[in-house]
Amino acid sequence: RSNSGETMAWSESVDTVLANKEGLAAFRTFLKSEFSEENVEFWLACEDFKKTKSSTKIASKARKIYSDFIQADAPKEINIDFHTKNDISQNISEPTLSCFDDAQRSIYCLMAKDSFPRFLRSEVYKELVKKHQDRNQKRRLPFL
Repeated sequence: RSNSGETMAWSESVDTVLANKEGLAAFRTFLKSEFSEENVEFWLACEDFKKTKSSTKIASKARKIYSDFIQADAPKEINIDFHTKNDISQNISEPTLSCFDDAQRSIYCLMAKDSFPRFLRSEVYKELVKKHQDRNQKRRLPFL
């Protein structure tokens, strides 16, 4: 369970939010409101992909990530540069665990520099901080 210190720590880096279940849920809600949740979904898919052990699963997961996020008109198409997209397209037939690294880095930077600062100013984040402060207040005042 998060405490308000942890909630405040989220403001220090996007990593802290991505590593925390409640923080991630709040960040996703915020990104949904901005119509950019595909960024965090892609990032999470890449994190999961990098842990894949079986070579058959690597190929099928890579194709799924490619069709969901990379190919033109993908349902959750992410905004990455032409060269990165082109490299992935050329290597998707024989994917490696690092085939999405450049795209993942690019999306991470986009979230860290663009979405994350707006998230910290959002009502979603402010309500979360307030909820944790209220919860901690009640712990200190048992008669409430």
